[in-house]
Amino acid sequence: MNRKVVVIGAGPGGLASSMLLAKAGLDVTILERLPTVGGRTSILESQGFRFDLGPTFFLYPQILEEIFQSVGRNLSDEVPMKRLDPQYRILFENTGHIDASPDIESMEAQIAKISPEDAKGFRPFLEENRVKLTKFQPCLQNPFHSWKDLIRPDLLQAIPLIHPGLSVDGYLKRFFKDPRVRLAFCFQSKYLGMSPFRCPSLFSILSFLEYEHGVFHPMGGCGSVTQAMARVAQDLGVKIHLDEPVEKLKFKGRKAVGAITKAGEYDADAVVVNADFARFMNKVVPDHLRRRWKDKKLEKKKYSCSTFMMYLGIEGTYDLPHHNIHIAEDYVNNLDEIENRHVLSDNPSFYVQNPCVTDPDMAPDGHSALYILAPVTHQTGSVNWSQARDAFREKMIRQIAKAGFTDVEKRIRFEKIITPAEWENTYEIYRGATFNLAHNLTQMLHMRPRNRFEDLDSVYLVGGGTHPGSGLPVIFESARISSKLLLEDFGIQSDSNAQFENKKADSQLNALQPA
Repeated sequence: MNRKVVVIGAGPGGLASSMLLAKAGLDVTILERLPTVGGRTSILESQGFRFDLGPTFFLYPQILEEIFQSVGRNLSDEVPMKRLDPQYRILFENTGHIDASPDIESMEAQIAKISPEDAKGFRPFLEENRVKLTKFQPCLQNPFHSWKDLIRPDLLQAIPLIHPGLSVDGYLKRFFKDPRVRLAFCFQSKYLGMSPFRCPSLFSILSFLEYEHGVFHPMGGCGSVTQAMARVAQDLGVKIHLDEPVEKLKFKGRKAVGAITKAGEYDADAVVVNADFARFMNKVVPDHLRRRWKDKKLEKKKYSCSTFMMYLGIEGTYDLPHHNIHIAEDYVNNLDEIENRHVLSDNPSFYVQNPCVTDPDMAPDGHSALYILAPVTHQTGSVNWSQARDAFREKMIRQIAKAGFTDVEKRIRFEKIITPAEWENTYEIYRGATFNLAHNLTQMLHMRPRNRFEDLDSVYLVGGGTHPGSGLPVIFESARISSKLLLEDFGIQSDSNAQFENKKADSQLNALQPA
């Protein structure tokens, strides 16, 4: 009889894990709390409008392409993607903008509009981060079980390029003097829910990935990717149960042997958890069974910011870029309000996606599907969203006009808002921290909850709450790491794991070569 695995959560990590495990011959069942697959990478649809719930663009598709190839499928056949140019428009309040382009000469010209002297720093930035990514890649592909893994040769080789004492902004000062230009290359730390003035310099590789490997729009939205993954998983024999939240795990001692929902019990030889880590531990796993990650420890950990979301179906169209990032004039104060003071800003920075310029099918003819995101404090009790929601909505309608999205109010034909309170209570995200545990140096590698979960037997973690961290590319990497560990523990060597080992060996060999 095939070994049974229960995967809790049909987010990107859970779906990728189910594909790999089913291909290896395991009997896989996914239990998903929501009525649709994808988790935060799912689709909202209403009245002909289509919105991504969370991520709106796709970076570094190579990892997911390798996962698809390992199960005999082709990602580009399942989900057509378009590489964007410009990748996005970055607007600096009252002081110009940059239309970020993957074309080096075009990007140098864009930088020169802001700061002529800084244009010459772009190529050196790319060159150094190309080496940094190559040398650090093995660290993203391997589990970290303890501090002993920190002294592996591949990591020791990478340390000089990581600059552990610098923030991303501090590191970028080596290439760019103008703070606006630096922000163009470090606002990506918000993908991790962190300030670029506190985010470790390692994560300069995020903006490098955009320029080197592209910013893609999956046609139909990022949720079309998880929908395709679910189709492939089912073709491989995975059983997906929607609208079926897990209420308890079944244990024998500290060993997980199944899951319990209102619909019944599911026996398992292993459990893969793709739910929000801290929330799942609080609600599903008894505190006394956990050694390291008890409730008191979870309370003391640092968490990412949250987001205030607006999904607007608009009559009419906007001749504006697909992605628009507006940086408030006092961005430093804006970040302080979010991360330290936990108050709402009078002048929040924001992001607007205008996908219909690339993908008209995201809205009915002659209409637009606008996605608006404002980073805000996670839940601390300092903001009562039942009272603050409407006023903040009005503020955001005024704010987005600064990016050219004018006359919005009278043209709204559909509207949905998600506040941090709803992220916490409806979507089961601890403190509404949409980017999970923060990625500071004390919450990375072995100090993050581990892929083979250290507190319980036969439990494996995937998603943003474990190593390597948040963001779709590394979430897919977490699925490869955890699936490999699970299969090793079962004594199974799958074809997909063999392919992965060959690619990893190539990466490690490259990383050990002199720069």
